[in-house]
Amino acid sequence: MNFKSDTPIYLQIANWCFTCIASGQWIPDERIPSVRELAVALTVNTHTVLKALEYLQKHEIIAPRRGLGYFLAPDARTRVSEARKEQFFSDTLPSIANEMQMLGISIDEVVNALKQMK
Repeated sequence: MNFKSDTPIYLQIANWCFTCIASGQWIPDERIPSVRELAVALTVNTHTVLKALEYLQKHEIIAPRRGLGYFLAPDARTRVSEARKEQFFSDTLPSIANEMQMLGISIDEVVNALKQMK
């Protein structure tokens, strides 16, 4: 976690969870680490982890099972992809567009650079 970042810690934890899901480290329909396990592993307060898990639950990426903990939704990878795309278009792309405008970079230049990256 980057404690000096402008991004709230609970969102950094949620993004870390997104990475665990997208990479296949966490499997759909399987139990994820407990709040305490995550708090210890990430060296953060359990309340902060709980807030991150509530965020994931709100987006239907995880669901609690009474007495067993939190489990990934069967379509967790798809939901993570959708959430990341939404985040890209609402946060990242406007920032990139502003930077392009300040530097005088055209969309054609970006397209050509992306083609070269492939």
